[in-house]
Amino acid sequence: MKTSSPSPMKDEEPRSWADLPSELTSLILIRLSVADILDNAQKVCRPWRRVCKDPSMWRKIDMRSLIRDRGMLDPLAIMCRHAVDRSEGGLVKIHLGNFVNDDLLDYIADRSRNLRSLGLGMCFPRVTRPGLVNAITKLPLLETLEVSHSCLNLSLEDIGHAFPQLKTLKLNSSGGFWNSRNDDDYALEIAKSMPELRHLHLYANNLSYTRLNAILDGCPHLERLVTDVLQA
Repeated sequence: MKTSSPSPMKDEEPRSWADLPSELTSLILIRLSVADILDNAQKVCRPWRRVCKDPSMWRKIDMRSLIRDRGMLDPLAIMCRHAVDRSEGGLVKIHLGNFVNDDLLDYIADRSRNLRSLGLGMCFPRVTRPGLVNAITKLPLLETLEVSHSCLNLSLEDIGHAFPQLKTLKLNSSGGFWNSRNDDDYALEIAKSMPELRHLHLYANNLSYTRLNAILDGCPHLERLVTDVLQA
């Protein structure tokens, strides 16, 4: 009995990235930085451009890594505005670097009423204390604030009153020699104005044990407190 040998497989035609389903393409592209999407990915082909313009791609924006890659601040601010516009009001989380100023923060707040998490890197004094408070008063759903505040005398009491629903606060005092206020002052303001706080992270601080107890008393719902330096 003769058996026929299998016929050699024909070389498959190469497939284009543009042929991927849009759902799979979005899962790939969403891992890129904001700059990579706006400067490169959206210019590859029409299907990719459609995916890059989908508001669901812009629910979370993280521009911290761009600080090392780009020396000029204004182009980053323009890029950030473009990314926020792409979200069409669906932005829920954003983390910014040293290019942000009061005008940009106000721009984001006016167009992102669903924002729940705001992170600000070493952006001061380009962001002022009144500018920050004015912006967050426009964000009724904001629950998480992360800020490096070494170059600004924050008013945490004003911030706490502006959005009492705050659940998570992360403060980084690195380079605190720029800051004339004492970390114990901030602790008292937290205790007075943030009763709904669940998570508190205090980095590079000089908090005393006395003020730590004030926080625990003033924030009865606190579930997690992280601090790396405590005075005796």
